[in-house]
Amino acid sequence: MSKLTSTLLYSLTGAAAIAALPSCKANKQAEAPKKMNILYIMSDDHSYQTISAYDQRYIHTPNIDRIGNEGVRFTNSFVANSISGPSRACMLTGKHSHANGFINNSTTFNGDQLTFPKLLQQNGYQTAMIGKWHLVSDPQGFDHWEILPGQGDYYNPTFIQMNGEKVQVEGYATNIITDKAIDWIENQRDESKPFCMLLHHKAPHRTWMPDTCDLELFSDSNFPVPETFYDNYEGRLAAQQQGMSIAKDMSIVYDLKMADRENELHSAYEGWGREMYRQRMRPDVQAAWDRHYDPVIADFKARNLSGNELAEWKFQQYMRDYLRVITSVDRNIGRVLDYLEEKGMLENTMIVYTSDQGFYMGEHGWFDKRFMYEESLSTPLLMRLPDGYKRRGEITDMVQNIDYAPTFLEMAGVKVPSDIQGKSLVPLLKGEKTIGKWRDAIYYHFHEYPAEHAVKRHYGVRTERYKLIHFYNDIDTWELYDLQEDPTEMKNVYDDPAYAKVRKQMHKKLEQMQKMYKDPIAK
Repeated sequence: MSKLTSTLLYSLTGAAAIAALPSCKANKQAEAPKKMNILYIMSDDHSYQTISAYDQRYIHTPNIDRIGNEGVRFTNSFVANSISGPSRACMLTGKHSHANGFINNSTTFNGDQLTFPKLLQQNGYQTAMIGKWHLVSDPQGFDHWEILPGQGDYYNPTFIQMNGEKVQVEGYATNIITDKAIDWIENQRDESKPFCMLLHHKAPHRTWMPDTCDLELFSDSNFPVPETFYDNYEGRLAAQQQGMSIAKDMSIVYDLKMADRENELHSAYEGWGREMYRQRMRPDVQAAWDRHYDPVIADFKARNLSGNELAEWKFQQYMRDYLRVITSVDRNIGRVLDYLEEKGMLENTMIVYTSDQGFYMGEHGWFDKRFMYEESLSTPLLMRLPDGYKRRGEITDMVQNIDYAPTFLEMAGVKVPSDIQGKSLVPLLKGEKTIGKWRDAIYYHFHEYPAEHAVKRHYGVRTERYKLIHFYNDIDTWELYDLQEDPTEMKNVYDDPAYAKVRKQMHKKLEQMQKMYKDPIAK
């Protein structure tokens, strides 16, 4: 809502005016406090493992860390559906996928339904959406939007404008999205209104294409292979049948950029792999890529790797490119933070950094997401809070991306609709005691099968210690994990007699949550 001021007009003359002045001064109402701005930054497929505020094994991310260091860092932050479009719909609506209708990436988001940007717009906020949208339908509830079509491109990306026009912009996507966001705040918004901006990066989505200035980063780095990298998936049928293995499914040409000039290397998606590195790059960018990747290709061919040696080479190459892309994301977030600080806007702006879900960095031998296992269920969530919110440091309560909408609305002074399924995080951000009031479990439901990576449909419930998962549709299998004793989820204890009581309790909790959220799959 726009800042409102009230001015009382008096018609005063002579002595009456003089007599009125002291009283007028004494009773002058304080100016209404400025409503906070909201900057919601989301990257695509950014794992918490590659943010140094969470994990320092791989990379230093000083600018993302700054958000948490100057605010709060959630350590039990989860998604409701670990796949891009549905996760974004959950975030916008504050509802699970079955309730907002966008259950998988083959569907179309119903933009006519209520979202938090619409409600903020209706209550005086100026709203903007810039970057990756990935919901098929055009954005609604925004005064300004510029979005990438589909997944978008890293180099010389095309943007869809509000008038439907498609405009190709020269440069690197992460830089361009940041440029557009800063330009809108600086030159296009109505400064009399608070703003809510969704700044959504394409990066670091597959195929992890770095900016040219970052191509040599991490070239000499060798990263620790996760302890579960050679998982054989014993007792976990769905995990045995997936198609997201680094060793088996990650494409040499497409994912790892081994598009040799001699056409001697072959792998899945080879045609796309050979095409995409040329079709949108300027000659100078192509030259930079050739200087970097040609020696890598030559070395790879000379090694003639196979078996575990090939799998671990692919892992290292994947990590290097992924972290190069993250470096660009972090650098650009620093640009935004510095801009807001320079303009004196930092203290009145809520800044959120998150991802649309977690991602596998070789754990269980995988890349991608989808499963309810911890690496893809968990998502980073860091918040720099506006003036008036004193909470700092780590928040360990279980939160979910359906909680973002009611949180933004409550903090903006907007009534939260009764059908929103998420919970406002405001009590946690204020440091209020939540014993007996906060959730003791989260609910998850993944719907996208059959589809790429072949992850079976499944739903489940997670408490602080235990996780129950049911894989269904063309499969019928249950999994139970003791996260305290088995944090890497290597041992399914569903049929272990020692966990019979826990199994019964978790089934009861699952049924309760399915009924509470009105998931149609509930019996």
